[in-house]
Amino acid sequence: MSKVLLVHAKGGPPLGHVLSRTAAKAEVHLLALSALPPAVAGSARRLCASVVTPADAHRADLVSLIVARAEAVGADAVLTFSEYAVVAVAEACEALGLAGAGGASALARDKRLMRRTWRQHGLPQPEFRPVDTEADLLAAARALPGPLLLKAAWSAGSTAHQIIRSPHEVPAAWARSRAVMAESAQLGFAELHVAEADAHYVVERIVTGTASDWFDEPGWGDYVSVEGVVTDGVFRPVCLSGRMPTVEPFTERASITPALLAQDAQDRIVDLARRAVDALGLRDCGTHTEIKLGADGEMWLIETAARFGGAMTVPQIEEVFGLDLVGMLVDHLLGRPVAWPERALGPAQARGAAGSLVVLAVDGRGRAWPDRRVWDFGAVSADVALSRGSRLSVVPESSLPDGSAVPVYDPAAGANTMAALCLLSAADARTVLRDFETLVDALPRVLPAARPQEVSV
Repeated sequence: MSKVLLVHAKGGPPLGHVLSRTAAKAEVHLLALSALPPAVAGSARRLCASVVTPADAHRADLVSLIVARAEAVGADAVLTFSEYAVVAVAEACEALGLAGAGGASALARDKRLMRRTWRQHGLPQPEFRPVDTEADLLAAARALPGPLLLKAAWSAGSTAHQIIRSPHEVPAAWARSRAVMAESAQLGFAELHVAEADAHYVVERIVTGTASDWFDEPGWGDYVSVEGVVTDGVFRPVCLSGRMPTVEPFTERASITPALLAQDAQDRIVDLARRAVDALGLRDCGTHTEIKLGADGEMWLIETAARFGGAMTVPQIEEVFGLDLVGMLVDHLLGRPVAWPERALGPAQARGAAGSLVVLAVDGRGRAWPDRRVWDFGAVSADVALSRGSRLSVVPESSLPDGSAVPVYDPAAGANTMAALCLLSAADARTVLRDFETLVDALPRVLPAARPQEVSV
């Protein structure tokens, strides 16, 4: 039986989903660079031939660690679904002579390199500047028309984002972003391989999105993601996911599959995603490309990742289109034939719809809840009236235990202040969107009030 070394770290699709699909295709050996979520620790040991958690995985030694473990188990393929381990795994695959994202993987990880590459190819994106110091940021703030968005070059989940409206805001924004990156690293949400990744930033001009020119009804966000894969250097789009509007500054609240777009609009978006992925030169990996939608058909690239979308994107695709992307990628990396979609799938091919909602302590307008609440999925499922036929569940490994105080939303920390991740299945994408709006409005009302002893921060 073929052997796969799966490198686990924070982020990506739920580990339980990944493990079960990988184990159906090969003998799995798990290299856990982050602690296993308690909800899947037991099943991981049942599904895996071995589980190794290195006591001391230094960034400088990470590639050699992966290579050594792959050689020890005789791995025929090595893969990861975590943004923070993508580069290390790609370099390990290069050293082992195995299929992987390839030597260009860093271009799909470092936002500075990514944007430089797209600029060289003439692709549409916000005007930007790389920044490594507060002085660099101040110079960029004086040179670029505002408002601007400061991003950590190696971050994920909208962490360390800061809106800068004038140069005098630079010192506070720089200090806050660096502090958030340090806090994220303590939580395990940080690049695992590249030295000093937390010191690299990019600042870009904020472009104005316009969802109404793309969607026939209100409630949709002004950006989408194109989910796909690269096989032997050829980009293969799978489908598009839509969004609800982000929470300031740009924290994602919900992803919905499929995106409810007309076919011509979907085709134009996929074409831009294809050009973006091709420019990066990836070889064998999942892809997740986010695109901002503007007026009169204008679009801007946000970013591309050399891995599948995180949170529940992969399970959503499996439910809606019947495609096991994890298993299909494993088959491809092992040299087996895979029937990828001939073109990106859309609403016409969907069997219902599915979406994932990040529970944040803000209402539908992005305003903070008036008081602290306790996360209790039982109360939510019992007291929120959703559409007939809709099914709501919680993702345990991505959620706080019931009875935990919902964190106060911190705009700079982004998804680090989420309380839970919920999955909703419904008859169509329109219903998912409306049910999510109902859910967001109801949460501060149906969740129990926190008592003083339950609130530690």
